Amino acid sequence: VQLQASGGGLVQAGGALRLSCVASPRAFRFNNMAWYRQTPGEQRKLVASITNAGYTVYSDSVRGRFTISRDSVRDTIYLQMDNLKPDDTATYVCYARASVEGATASFDAWGQGTLVTVSS
Repeated sequence: VQLQASGGGLVQAGGALRLSCVASPRAFRFNNMAWYRQTPGEQRKLVASITNAGYTVYSDSVRGRFTISRDSVRDTIYLQMDNLKPDDTATYVCYARASVEGATASFDAWGQGTLVTVSS
């Protein structure tokens, strides 16, 4: 399983970025998908998640500023990040709960991350 994240970069406070994560290959089914973020020396923290049905969950720190969405046909999730703050600076990592089509067993899959830097 591969989770390819992109869209990170350097932006000024108050700006916006849109992250994308493409899951592959198509032989797998991707159930819950999410964005986490991590800074050096700290544990990875959930930013936002989305189910197959489109149910979303957000951390308190991003609710109202970030929007997670999903294109199930392309097995892709997005994270629209608006009104960015310096505290949002982190490596953003894509996550999926994956299973083989037709099988009940599932497993966790993680992407390599994309760096977001917000300057003040």
